[in-house]
Amino acid sequence: MSGILVTGGAGFIGSHLVDRLLGQGERVVVVDDFNEHYSPAIKRHNVAGVLDHPDYTLVEGDLRDLDTVKGVFGSHSFDRVVHLAARANARSSLLDPLLYEKVNVLGTLNLLSVCRDIELQNILVASSSSVYGNSTRVPYKEDDPADRPVSPYAATKRSVELHCHTYSKLYGLPISCFRFFTVYGPRQRPDMAFHIFARHIASGEPIKMYGDGTTLRDYTYISDIVDGLAAALETPLEFEIVNLGNTKTVSLSRALEVVQEAMGQKATIEVMPEQPGDVRLTNADIGKARELYGYAPKVDVEEGMQHFADWYLNARKEGVL
Repeated sequence: MSGILVTGGAGFIGSHLVDRLLGQGERVVVVDDFNEHYSPAIKRHNVAGVLDHPDYTLVEGDLRDLDTVKGVFGSHSFDRVVHLAARANARSSLLDPLLYEKVNVLGTLNLLSVCRDIELQNILVASSSSVYGNSTRVPYKEDDPADRPVSPYAATKRSVELHCHTYSKLYGLPISCFRFFTVYGPRQRPDMAFHIFARHIASGEPIKMYGDGTTLRDYTYISDIVDGLAAALETPLEFEIVNLGNTKTVSLSRALEVVQEAMGQKATIEVMPEQPGDVRLTNADIGKARELYGYAPKVDVEEGMQHFADWYLNARKEGVL
């Protein structure tokens, strides 16, 4: 029986995708290094419910080590790969750009170098809407310029896309790269905005709002992202870059209101200067995803935020957070 390799499969997006794949009867192997970017206990809680599943295998390892990658492929068989493992967070990348380069670019190159020698049906790779930089073309289309990143994180993700294109053309690898637009929902990383807002509200601490609240984000709920990836796994393509977003932008000030409504508690807001590395707007044109996969996001930010708040409060009660 063939299977699917999911790198970063204990993380936010990865663990949700793995749950979906196991529910569809797929055999899944996950590689995750449980690094200290945020508490490994959170990731271990993400996967606790599937560790005993007969079609689930967890390998703890770092993609920066080529021998580790070779070992995974030597011990397991796959016909599809979903590469989600990465160091994320644009602001954090300013503090250690070399780490982001090694994890995101070298890790991807190690994976691709092994994939080129194996017959694979499909490879999906995570990119980011941050590659568009501060583009003024709205909504963002996949063929818009992506050569003006404003953070090392964005630069690494664009580099990953270019390497994927090169390997696809040189070795015939079927690769699709996905530019995710501000994904949120249960299990969201603790360094992401909604999680930070909820944590401060629950603790009674002021929330820092960077800028005047007019920045706009295309918030995309996790189940919509998983819908897109699951459909893409069944649609191998020579090489494509595809946006996965919601298309409806929400201002930072409105996002703060939505979080407070979902948490059932008011917050004190402290206005701070804008942060280097942040973009002012993200807004996806999802025409290509709709055409290729029938992608149609269903969850608006009010509904999705309530799901997140319910999960957050329960996880906090259980001592996970």
